[in-house]
Amino acid sequence: MMVGSFDSLHLTGVKINYFFVCERKLWFFDRGIRMEKESDRVFLGKLLDEESFPRKKRRRITIDELITIDMVDDRTIQEIKYSRAFEKASIMQVGYYLYYLRNLGIEKEGVILYPRQKKRERVVLTEAMVQELEEAIRKIQEILSRTTPPPPVSKPYCRKCAYFELCFG
Repeated sequence: MMVGSFDSLHLTGVKINYFFVCERKLWFFDRGIRMEKESDRVFLGKLLDEESFPRKKRRRITIDELITIDMVDDRTIQEIKYSRAFEKASIMQVGYYLYYLRNLGIEKEGVILYPRQKKRERVVLTEAMVQELEEAIRKIQEILSRTTPPPPVSKPYCRKCAYFELCFG
């Protein structure tokens, strides 16, 4: 996949993450409907991101106005997450960053940091992950081209979602 296709979708790491959490949330977010500012959980996540690892350098790196990486060092990109609740979505988000960087000629490994649990998870961009990301990108393109949002799908975590009232209210 060429970098130009990233730009045409304005495909961010958040959109990749939302695709793996909820397609309806992805569609709303793409349309500028941002319910996160009302969410205590999102606020706590932002606070954790800002307060964790104060001695680390190179915080918040933005590339091409599409991806924002929490921290970067010589070998890794690092993403800080509040919890492991959406682990697959977090892994694919970091995988997307690695994929994007690879398309720019930059090879790195990824690490997801869970400061509250004092855990870290290594993310390596495998060929299987590349295939899954490319399929996700195709599906995201299809979802975002719709004129109406995908129907709501009730999931166990919906009640805690910032978009709950919009979907089920």
